[in-house]
Amino acid sequence: MARLGERIFFDTGLSASGQMACASCHSPAEHYGPPDDAPGERQRVRAIPSLTYLERHAPFSVGPDKDENENNSVPLQVALAHGATRVPKSAHNTADSAVNLVPQGGLFWDGRVDTLQEQAQQPLLNPTEMANASASEVAAKLRGRPYASYFAELFGAAILDEPRLLMSEAMFAVARYQIEAPDFHPYTSKYDYWLEGRARFTPDELRGYLLFNDPDKANCGGCHLDRPAADGTPPVFTDGQFEALGAPRNPSLLANRDPAYFDLGICGPSRDDMRDQTQFCGMFTTPTLRNVATRHAFFHNGVFRSLQQVMDFYAFRDVAPEKVYPYGPDGQVAKYDDIPPRFRANIDVVDPPFDRNPGDPPAMTEQDERDIIAFLRTLTDGYRLDPTVGP
Repeated sequence: MARLGERIFFDTGLSASGQMACASCHSPAEHYGPPDDAPGERQRVRAIPSLTYLERHAPFSVGPDKDENENNSVPLQVALAHGATRVPKSAHNTADSAVNLVPQGGLFWDGRVDTLQEQAQQPLLNPTEMANASASEVAAKLRGRPYASYFAELFGAAILDEPRLLMSEAMFAVARYQIEAPDFHPYTSKYDYWLEGRARFTPDELRGYLLFNDPDKANCGGCHLDRPAADGTPPVFTDGQFEALGAPRNPSLLANRDPAYFDLGICGPSRDDMRDQTQFCGMFTTPTLRNVATRHAFFHNGVFRSLQQVMDFYAFRDVAPEKVYPYGPDGQVAKYDDIPPRFRANIDVVDPPFDRNPGDPPAMTEQDERDIIAFLRTLTDGYRLDPTVGP
């Protein structure tokens, strides 16, 4: 099944153009994230996420993990979340803030699907991606591929006459490939070897690691958890929760030429089951930071193109917003320009470093930012061990 999924993953013949495969936007050379010249980048409304480290993701929910005897319906969870007190997230109190009744889990930037199979299906029919008109069109392509006989062997010959089922099972195979191929979750970064005592941080990497977890500085660890799980599994550097951070609008996206267009994350436009839950509008999932130093676009809309810009956003968003946001027609800084005013109450102004005010000193110095970036580079997979370092 996984070998079939691998062939599908790299097959450009399943796209309308005959030139795009899953791997075109999720390149193995880029840790299954996008190459710098990913197809259709300007036509998309969201940055292309990495497909690595998704094997442990949780389904979408609102609130802390529920036990099997609790009612886990999203509508009930949403109702309970209304007016609930929210504990500020800090790298030193992740257990306390884990009880917050906030959206978490799911896949894509808005958490709209729960399985890798569902995630793999959507690009097939997306007009800015593989651009097929229907499941029947996808099935016709699958029936003509060199590996078509594998479907009959795995599922029975009748599947070739069921377009929706054929497309669904093809994407199930892609999901199995992502789960079984070690390249999607290798845990081979310097950080992983450091956890095992097989590598040493340089002085700037160590300073960056401490700043990463300092609530009075970057506080990255409040959302990007860096502690191994209770069973010893290495961390994936995300708590899976959603946040409204108020990233600047990306003027390079064609959709943003319409001043009335806004990407509201959980509230749409790609997701439609949570449109009425306006307390979540503008919220997007917290991505993994693994391999983040190899990425070319950051945040849901790809507005930032370097880690330096990302760090400046965290440092200056609230204390010197003119360093982050453009000026509007009225000559004022257009802070939070990518979220309509009626939803700006959803933006995080509680969690450090977003708890500062204009004129306050920034949470990080230039040296702090350089050190944190040095640490983030230790999260890149494929690190070559120094044979002289070891327990």
